[in-house]
Amino acid sequence: MSPVHDLLNAQIGHEYAASQQYIAIAVWYDQQALPQLAGHFFAQAVEERNHAMMIVQYLMDRGADVVIPGIPAVRNDFASVAEPIELALAQELQVTGQFETLTALARDERDYLGEQFMHWFLKEQVEEVSSMSTLLQVANRVGENVMLLEDYLAREAGAGGGVDPTAPAAAGGAL
Repeated sequence: MSPVHDLLNAQIGHEYAASQQYIAIAVWYDQQALPQLAGHFFAQAVEERNHAMMIVQYLMDRGADVVIPGIPAVRNDFASVAEPIELALAQELQVTGQFETLTALARDERDYLGEQFMHWFLKEQVEEVSSMSTLLQVANRVGENVMLLEDYLAREAGAGGGVDPTAPAAAGGAL
């Protein structure tokens, strides 16, 4: 197995860990009677799952071994409404770094197909970091009046534009 494929297998685990963390965040928001925030993070969880399955499909298409790793425990308790968003932003920044490392390794290994595959994820991470940064900025601005954050998400729902036709295929189909 190539070094790029090894890191992609590890990335499958990172994407599933992100998905599970987003589910935990969504559940916490739901238990705080914040349905817009809960729905936002449930959708983010599905998106991260789909990212993992895109990597699985790519590896299968390349004839590489696929290893579905276990994931670490997630955080379930938070002290404020902004805290889960801070965690999500940190997670997105970490994932961005992981894809930057993957892209650089693919280039160094002259794995041009791998590098091309990574470009979609790099584009996606720009959007993810921007979106989470904005959400945190709004959360910090509204302070204790969390209903304004709920209103913001309700207004912005669907502003992302829908399905990206350039997205890689996900094994088993995207959810």
